Amino acid sequence: MKLFDLRGRVALVTGGNGGIGLGMAKGLAAAGAAVMIAGRNSAKNAAAVRALTELGAKASSLEADLTREADCRSMAAETARQLGGLHILVNNAGTNIRKRPEDYTLDDWRTIIDTNLTSAFLASQAAFPEMARAGFGKVINTGSMMSIFGGAVHAAYGASKGGLVQFTKSLAVAWAKQNIQVNAVLPGWIDTDLTKRARREIEGLHERVLARTPAGRWGEPADFAGIAVFLASSASDYVTGAAIPVDGGYSTVG
Repeated sequence: MKLFDLRGRVALVTGGNGGIGLGMAKGLAAAGAAVMIAGRNSAKNAAAVRALTELGAKASSLEADLTREADCRSMAAETARQLGGLHILVNNAGTNIRKRPEDYTLDDWRTIIDTNLTSAFLASQAAFPEMARAGFGKVINTGSMMSIFGGAVHAAYGASKGGLVQFTKSLAVAWAKQNIQVNAVLPGWIDTDLTKRARREIEGLHERVLARTPAGRWGEPADFAGIAVFLASSASDYVTGAAIPVDGGYSTVG
């Protein structure tokens, strides 16, 4: 369907070498986009590129510290140089440190805020000139249901993801005249390396998630392929500033 056709478009996916990021990257690749993966682990980057090329996509990768302005600017420029432009940015890089608020160190706080929120600001700012030059663009920010709910051991993470939702809305307003749509997805409990660790650390988490989630299962990275294609394609040209839960109904339960 033409509305969802991404042929001729170039996507940059930060934190795209695994989990939700790779799930979105695979969706974009299957819809025809060329994809640049940005991540710190070169071996995981290479494996992600192989998976994308197996889908018939043009794909490449680069290593970058997304908390550094210079790295983000060179990342955007290199994506445009290698793949012929930059039309879609997925800000997916993220981390978490689970502690009660009184136990966080300032370094813990800064690590989470810089990785989850500051990196999205820097990458978006770096991508803007390429999108403005093309006359259109799509930014997809990976938020979290923790931007809706509170959690005793998620103060810094929730603050970063709540900030990312507000950042999404501000970008949507600021860049509308450049024909750039900016939206966020809010993952629920998804089966990734981060949540596997959470299940080891939080007794009974697995059972509580299943009991509350109407879909009756944990999400999979592949569940993000469709929403990524929608938000990256012409099908969403009149959708901007939205924060869309992808959580199997978890956030709808009272």
